[in-house]
This record gives sequence, C-alpha cells and structure tokens, in this order.
Amino acid sequence: MPRRGPNNGGDKRDRILRAAVKIFSRNGFFNSKVSEIARAAGVADGTIYLYFRNKDDLLISLFEEKMGEVVADVRRRIAAGGDAVGKLKIFVENHMDLLQRESGLVEVLQVELRQSTKFLKDYTPVKFFEYLQVISDILEEGKREGAFRPDLNVSVARRAIFGALDELCLTYILSKKPKYHPSVAAPEVCRLLFDGLRVPGERPGRD
Repeated sequence: MPRRGPNNGGDKRDRILRAAVKIFSRNGFFNSKVSEIARAAGVADGTIYLYFRNKDDLLISLFEEKMGEVVADVRRRIAAGGDAVGKLKIFVENHMDLLQRESGLVEVLQVELRQSTKFLKDYTPVKFFEYLQVISDILEEGKREGAFRPDLNVSVARRAIFGALDELCLTYILSKKPKYHPSVAAPEVCRLLFDGLRVPGERPGRD
C-alpha cells in the first residue's frame, strides 16, 4: 500500500512520527511494537498502515523527514555565518547542540536507525547526503576564499568531519556518565578541524 503524503491526513501522520520517536528512543527499535506507537499517537493500530508499510518504513520515513528539517535548519543558520570558517563553526555547534534540543530524536537517528537491516542494505539516505553536501559546500567556499588548503580533498574531509561529530554524539548518547558536554566538545572539534583545514598562516575563525 503506498504511503500517503504529508498533506493527506498530515496531522495523524505527524502524531505517529512523534510517537515513534518517543517509543523507539525508550524501547529500542527491535523491542518497539507498532501497537505501542499507535497507542502513544492516539490512533488505532491499523491507522499506522495507512501511512507506513511496516515498522522499518516508519523508521525510514522518520529519518527522511527529520533529517530534511535538520538540513533546512542548518542551511538557514549558516546563511548568516559570514565566511566559510564561520559557517563551519556554526555547522559543528548546531550538530552538537542537537543532542540537547532533540535528545530523543538524535538517539533514534544515531542508534536505532543502525538496527534496521532495510535501512543499512536497501535504502539510499537522500537527506543524509544532502546533510553531507552542506559540509561540502562550506569546504568548497573555504577553498575559493583561500581560507582552506587548495589541495583539500572535499569528499574525504566532509566524511571525516561528519564521522568525528557522529562518534562524539554516539559516545555521549551511550555513556552513562558522559565525560564531556556537547557545548564543550563543539569548540574543541572546531580547533582540531581548523588546524588541519586552514592554509598555513591563516588566522583561526571567530570565537
């Protein structure tokens, strides 16, 4: 059965997605039941299947929609960031700040999504690639400005940047007693990145 679009029964669909974040983050993907999500959303069990084919489809839809919101939000934020160094700083800070603003959602995206075989094997994460493209655009801008090394391999650098942030977020989520706060980690990541990205002699970005 095809999924309905966001403008077709959108209120119920949104409630289901919000409920899915709550249940997945609390119980884990494998231990969560569609009936629990339906109950949390205030809909009948069968209603979920009007919008999503199964639990995997619900998780993937959740990822696409929420990542789309994250991409749109960070693009708005970096638009006021000035030069490439300032924009990269905003990107890093925003990524780490999501741990505080959307803790349940981040846990689902960071941990539970990796439990879905369908996501890992059969699905092309379009919105994730858009998120990586935001990093690429910043790095390319930095090269044009002369702030970042002209020999910088953007494809490698963007994955390295995301990988570092992803690892920090995952460790924070999984740690019972985190050894750092996201607000402390963000500037440290920026210092590490800028030392490797900048052209020798360039001044660091804004504090």
